[in-house]
Amino acid sequence: MFRFAVCLLLGSMALEAQEPVQLFVAPAGRDTNSGRNAQQPFATIERARDEVRRLHQAGSVPVQVFLRGGVYSLKAPLVFEPQDSGTAAAPVTYLAYGKEKPVLSGGVPVTGWSKGANGVWTTTIPQVKAGNWYFSQLYINGKLRHRARTPNEGFYRVKGMPEGSPKSPGGYHKPCGSFEYTAGDIKPTWRNLNDVEVIVYHFWTDSHVLIKSVDPEKNLVSFQAKASKVFSDDFTENGARYIVENVFEALDAPGEWYLDRITGVLSYIPMSGEDMKTAAVIAPVAPSLVTFHGDPQNRRFVQNLEFRGLTFEYTNFHLPPGNSNGEQGSASVTAAIQATGLRNTKFERCAFRNLGTWAIDLKDGSRNNQFLKNELSYLAAGGIRVNGGGERDHPLRSSGGNVIADNLLHHWGEVYPSAVGVLLMNTDSNTVEHNEIHHGWYTGISIGWRWGYMRSVSRDNKIEYNHIHDIGQGLLSDMGGIYTLGVSPGTVVRYNHIHGVDANQYGGWGIYHDEGSTHILTEKNLVYDTKYCPFNIHYAKEVTVRNNIFAFGRIDQVTLGRVEPHVSVYFQNNIVYWDQGVLMDKDKPDETYKFWTGANRKLTDQKSTADSDWNIFFNPNQKPEDVRIGKISFLDWQKKGKDTHSSYSDPMFVDAAKRDFRLKPDSPALALGFEEFDVKAAGPRGPAGPTQ
Repeated sequence: MFRFAVCLLLGSMALEAQEPVQLFVAPAGRDTNSGRNAQQPFATIERARDEVRRLHQAGSVPVQVFLRGGVYSLKAPLVFEPQDSGTAAAPVTYLAYGKEKPVLSGGVPVTGWSKGANGVWTTTIPQVKAGNWYFSQLYINGKLRHRARTPNEGFYRVKGMPEGSPKSPGGYHKPCGSFEYTAGDIKPTWRNLNDVEVIVYHFWTDSHVLIKSVDPEKNLVSFQAKASKVFSDDFTENGARYIVENVFEALDAPGEWYLDRITGVLSYIPMSGEDMKTAAVIAPVAPSLVTFHGDPQNRRFVQNLEFRGLTFEYTNFHLPPGNSNGEQGSASVTAAIQATGLRNTKFERCAFRNLGTWAIDLKDGSRNNQFLKNELSYLAAGGIRVNGGGERDHPLRSSGGNVIADNLLHHWGEVYPSAVGVLLMNTDSNTVEHNEIHHGWYTGISIGWRWGYMRSVSRDNKIEYNHIHDIGQGLLSDMGGIYTLGVSPGTVVRYNHIHGVDANQYGGWGIYHDEGSTHILTEKNLVYDTKYCPFNIHYAKEVTVRNNIFAFGRIDQVTLGRVEPHVSVYFQNNIVYWDQGVLMDKDKPDETYKFWTGANRKLTDQKSTADSDWNIFFNPNQKPEDVRIGKISFLDWQKKGKDTHSSYSDPMFVDAAKRDFRLKPDSPALALGFEEFDVKAAGPRGPAGPTQ
């Protein structure tokens, strides 16, 4: 018996130590080659995948598929199914060979250019003329170029809203399919009028609507689909901002292009220094690049795969008919990497760039995957989205336990600006940490997908040590560096460094607890230089906000927006520092004042729905009697029993003007129990992207 056990142990050790089978792929290879060495590589990744399947017929074995440098052209996504899986002891790894740079590309070169009048270069694409292909993005020498638009700079304004405004019946959520324009802004004589796209920026949405008809007598434009909201500039009675794209007659500036669907002619005006005889012109054709096709409800998963050092470029996407991109966060836009039932799989040191979609979309049943040290950049929509089954779906459809760490995510939302950097929808137990997220047009990290206090599967998500900056950029409203939504017990937001958040009208918050955010811990975050307050609650229940630094909101510093019959927030041991605007609630009605002071006794017998104490508040330009909280002074605030142990005193930062928020040893915040934290720990721990 002892001998039998020893044999089993030795056999197990031998299996763990088994050398991986090596396969090789190169763009210049042949699928008829053996693929077993660098001199006889396969030509396609599909052929290597099929060889892995064949190897696994004889039993589990670790496999390394080395991709040589060069471009692997994909006109359809590379599909992985359960039979392509590895095991925990024998994973299947697709990786760059040495320091070479393999690129999985969904684009094709566009050639045959000739120069015409007015500096316009043209080429004819037969597939477009035949109706077999159309694209909305074009890249010159690796840079996105925009379709011909008007105006070239800035925006037009909706002149009239005949279908409704925010104050009309139905409110802002009323779908609208037409608006009145200022004479001359839109013309019925434009070529291929039904291919002309109007992009409206309103609320937290960018609506993309194709023109159906134009009435030049009424200056009324009607669209093929309705936008999800009224065409106002947020909750004002003013018209929304918009641009018009894909207008042949607007082809008048360097970097603009126009594709004629009827003739197949592509026209482009080069930028300074671009030589169209030698320029690399790429148009996307593949709708996605990689698909993991599992069946989680039947326990058929794709799992134990690894991808290292690969670059994913160029995807082609069009909003389907009837879809104006009305879903929050551009959540209906597809992704380059799409996964259902993906488990225990890793993407490490990869690059995702120049994509006409999201980069990554984890769907139902995707658990325990890792996205480490990748660079995601210049994306039409967002970076990484995680979604799964809801509270009433089969448990095997749930998604969670994924790790998104040490990535560099920048310049997303280039076409669909309402997209989110990292979006956690119906999902639990994910870790989003040590990422740098910057230069997007909307929220950096968003958690939750249930509005209000209804049941939600979102819980136990950890958002830690992320550096989020220069987002919003004044385009949309109602956004934040980190945004939470709904019931989310166990979710933690801590050690994040957030700054440079700007919005169009309202919003531009640092940390934003929106509708029904519940049982979330927000601690030890540094948030500053925001348009509105560094910390905002719309309405919430029992969120704990402690030991944070909130500084330099331009308009206000902290806001809580609704009276409710429960404790909404425990606000303790925070430092709030500002030199312009008000401490709280400059532009909001008495509801917030009641919320803070507890003046509304009909809803609760508690003193108020905000428990605030042991904080430091300070404005170097104001005395405490001049500081306003709603309609009262800070001193009156304390007389009403709020912040009785808090101090209005200089926290003694090392250099607040230079945004050095370290505390001097004799800071009064330390005496109140504030714990210092190292803001330099936020962001990636080392470089991201393929190894150079």
